Parts: sequence; C-alpha cells; structure tokens
Amino acid sequence: MTMKDITEGDIQNNIPLATKDPSNRTIVKFGDVAIGGDKFVVIAGPCAVENRDQVIDIAENVKKSGAQVLRGGAFKPLTFPYQNEKSFELGEEGLKYLAEAREATGMPVVTEVMDPRTVEMVASYADVLQIGARNMQNFPLLAEVGRSGKPVLLKRHFGCSLRDWLGASEHILVQGNPNVVLCERGVSTAHTHAGTSRFIIDIQVVPAVREYSHLPIIVDPSHATFKRSYVPAISKAAMAVGADGIILDVHPVPEQAAVDPLQALSYPVFGQLMEELRAIGQAVGRPI
Repeated sequence: MTMKDITEGDIQNNIPLATKDPSNRTIVKFGDVAIGGDKFVVIAGPCAVENRDQVIDIAENVKKSGAQVLRGGAFKPLTFPYQNEKSFELGEEGLKYLAEAREATGMPVVTEVMDPRTVEMVASYADVLQIGARNMQNFPLLAEVGRSGKPVLLKRHFGCSLRDWLGASEHILVQGNPNVVLCERGVSTAHTHAGTSRFIIDIQVVPAVREYSHLPIIVDPSHATFKRSYVPAISKAAMAVGADGIILDVHPVPEQAAVDPLQALSYPVFGQLMEELRAIGQAVGRPI
C-alpha cells in the first residue's frame, strides 16, 4: 500500500521514526501550550519583528483575541539580497524584543533559525525553532536543531512531497528530539485563479499526515495565499480538515508591514476570524 509516494520500504527503512504508530499521536509542548491534542492552536504575530513596542503591542492584541503562541521573524530569508528601510532584519536585537514580548504576555515564542552556527543563540531566546520552507532540506541545520532539544516547527518546501517532508523530519527525530511539528506552507503548482496567489495549500496533506505520521501538523495560510482576503477561508478550512493549528501574520497596519504586507491581518480581522474559528471548533470538536 502506498500513500502519496511513500512505500512500505520507506516506512521500515527511511522514515521509521516519523511514521511510528500514527495512532499514538505525539503532543508537542510550547511552554504551557500543547499541539497535537484536542485543542486547535493559533500562532500569530508579525512576519518580521520591526521594533520593540510594536512586537509587544501585537503580542498583547493577538493574545486578547485568543492566540496562544507568538510568532515573529528576527532573521528573514528574503527572496532578494537587498535590504532597505522597509525590508530588513533585526537579528539578535529582534530576538530580545520577542523575549520581552513573552515576558509581557506569557506567550511562548516561535522564530526562524537559518544557520547552524546561530542555533544555540536563537535557542537561548526562543521556545520553538522554526525551519523555513527554503531550509527544509538543509540537513546540517536540521541536525543542529535536533541536537538543540528545543521543539521544532518544520515548514514544508513548496516543491517537496510528503515523503521528502517526513524525510526532513527524520533528520531531526534521529538526533533524539521528538518534538517536531509539521507546517504545511503550500506547494507550487499551476494557478487556476490568480498568479498573485503565491502557492496552493495542499489541504489533503493534512489527513495524509495524520494517516501516516504521529507528528502534529499545522497550516500557514498567510505565506501560502499571499493574499489577505484568502487567509480567513484557508484558516477555517485547516481547522475543518483536521489540522492541529495555524500560524498567521498579524500587524497593526498590515499595508505598512515591513515584510509581506499583502497577507497580514489587522487586529479587527484577526479577532473576527478567531470568533469564527471558535464556532467551527464547536462543530468539529476542536476547541481553541
């Protein structure tokens, strides 16, 4: 029997840790937050940390609406190498601001790490280490975050199969780190609606992961759609199809966000979405 391109030989020899007993699902804890259990977890915050006051303000507002985990990028893998006053990264300074936001709100922090040489430093500030889509098969980086002992949020590369994705998770698991959360970020395919929609969410990969792996899976509607008006619909679809959570971009003035201003949600829109998710959660038995 096969699912996607996974074979029995893969399960036995290539991804035995990622596919071990799918019925006994792993629950990964981010501080006091558990992903993989009955509750649907919402991770929210700025795509890029811009300054101290703003990230604390965002953290306070998304928590007020019901988000449980704060996301924010201190290091950003931008498509092009050129930075300016609107497109930048704060590095360790941004990590300090995220840590302050955690102290102010009690929310655990997830942030991206891009370089094996900075894993220890990023881990000293963050509760969860994010591996971005472009680094999904950066095997030295995967090994290093595996050895860190920190929970890892592993985004799927937009050109990779489920087999590739679980294979990447195996690189972390084999280091003795069981705390891996998969994140569907969308795949690259022919667009049937608008070329401005960056990727297509592979919604059926959620039940596929749940069938073949014990690892929790969340969805990233923001970076997949690259379009603010699509984000709420994909968020609700993620909950309905059985994902364990979502990760969203939220900004006080989305149009002025330093990175990816087309996809961030405003505070009011995020608050409305959370209300709608609570209603769906009651229907499908996944409280927030």
